[in-house]
Amino acid sequence: MAKTLDLYLHDLETHHGVDPRLTALINHLACTCKEISFKVSQGALAGVLGSAGSENVQGETQKKLDIIANDIMCRACTESGFVSGVASEEMDHALQVPANCDVGPYLVLFDPLDGSSNIDINVSIGTIFSILPAGTPHRDVKDEEFLQPGRKQLAAGYVIYGPQTQLVFTLGFGTTLFTLDLGTGNFYQTIEKLEIAPQAKEFAINCSNMRHWEAPVQRYITELLAGTTGPRGKDFNMRWVAAMVAEVHRILNRGGIFMYPRDDRDPSKPGKLRLMYEANPMSWLVEQAGGRSTNGKEDILDITPEGLHQRVAVFLGAKEEVDLVTSYHR
Repeated sequence: MAKTLDLYLHDLETHHGVDPRLTALINHLACTCKEISFKVSQGALAGVLGSAGSENVQGETQKKLDIIANDIMCRACTESGFVSGVASEEMDHALQVPANCDVGPYLVLFDPLDGSSNIDINVSIGTIFSILPAGTPHRDVKDEEFLQPGRKQLAAGYVIYGPQTQLVFTLGFGTTLFTLDLGTGNFYQTIEKLEIAPQAKEFAINCSNMRHWEAPVQRYITELLAGTTGPRGKDFNMRWVAAMVAEVHRILNRGGIFMYPRDDRDPSKPGKLRLMYEANPMSWLVEQAGGRSTNGKEDILDITPEGLHQRVAVFLGAKEEVDLVTSYHR
């Protein structure tokens, strides 16, 4: 019989000394994402599809479900009693815990609905989260307190809403996968430890931007596209879902490399993806599964953040492939 999420988290407390408040927070986030999963599954029936007519802090058009998922996550986290504050991709600044709620020793960052451009066409999307230490619980949390390198993460994960609703997370003891049983409402462990092979046959990148990439990335992709007649001596397949949560989920389950490099369209931006809400949690999940993640020059988890909404180039997945494309940058 597969383990329930409750039993797995209890085992972490018993055998690894994990703080019960941290496991309780993980369980709380899982329950919260079940609510988001239901909202996503209702779609057009609940009138939650389409644009909300507003933009987030990055100037991106918000979907109705973006706002709904963000409100659900903010409410659940700040009322949990386990956090001192939260930060979201959808909000300008960190959110403090209300005066009528207890505070706890953790900070939570999240992308409430990654891949929202896919909402209206019923393609997999998800919620990504990262948990950092807050030190002594306090209520007047500032943005700067969230600016910790990815190595400081105490937990990271995502819930993907697709044919199944699945929870993938790590607390530093490997990357594990749970599947939601709609009959019982419980998450059951369906893969104990995800592992990424060091070699790859699949790559994921938006090739329509190739003319804008830096020379090292152009070189790497050109070699992959050359197949058996090129320097790599084998054929590769390309995938592109346009949702990081779906791309990483595929790589964790069957290998490959995912890339979202910087390009010359806006030289002021070192990349597209957000370090705090996407790159850091996904990089730790990949590393805990035996893979690697860099920005082309250094490990993403070693980057010291400079802002809540800092962007970064991302190369993650199969270790040998990430090492190779990173070496081309050097």
